[in-house]
Amino acid sequence: MNARIKLLGIILAIIGIGFIGIGAFAALQVKAGNDSLQAFSEAQNVTLTYNEEGQLVDRGEVEGAEAIKSLVEDDWNYSLKSWEMDANDPLVNTGSEYMYQMGLVAYHTLSGTTEVTLAEPVEYNGETFEAGTYEVATDGRYWADFDRMHPLEGQAREAAWTPTAHALIGELGVGSVTANVLVLGLGTAAIAAGLGLTLILAGLGLVWVSRADKPALKEAPAIEKIDEPATV
Repeated sequence: MNARIKLLGIILAIIGIGFIGIGAFAALQVKAGNDSLQAFSEAQNVTLTYNEEGQLVDRGEVEGAEAIKSLVEDDWNYSLKSWEMDANDPLVNTGSEYMYQMGLVAYHTLSGTTEVTLAEPVEYNGETFEAGTYEVATDGRYWADFDRMHPLEGQAREAAWTPTAHALIGELGVGSVTANVLVLGLGTAAIAAGLGLTLILAGLGLVWVSRADKPALKEAPAIEKIDEPATV
């Protein structure tokens, strides 16, 4: 029985070492991904702006940064993590920083205005738009929210949601997903390493139990021989 327990302990310990190896490999891959993301961020050199008190600002105003945060957290349901946004490290290289920067581009696009010029009067749905220049507010509308057939909205959509805006949002979105996947990968590595350590401890424990001394058997008391009485 003890031999079987010992064998089981050895097998568990070996499996545990395998999980430790998997965790180490995953951690190395996460480190490589983080190094690549860091190099990419440094090459782009996109940074967030903070004031002297360490508060995020947009165009010098804290209120502007708060409005961007509200867009990301309330409209997009993404929780910005304070520990990922460090005033001492303003480089955009974490999931929250990428999402905030994406929100910055989107916020100024959504809250901006564009000029649309009509060379001649245009009638649309029973309404006539005279020739001239119009200020068209984006008014929180995304690309699909505009009426592309409308003489003003059709032009305003392309002027507001430029290819550059789309490209920046797409690129920042990829950065955010990459950063969050790397965090998930680090968690997976930690789980694998923790499971491996647990199996190793369990295996060594079984080996230790199998080698425990057996309890000594008590010796039976010697039976005193009684001489039989001599027969008559």
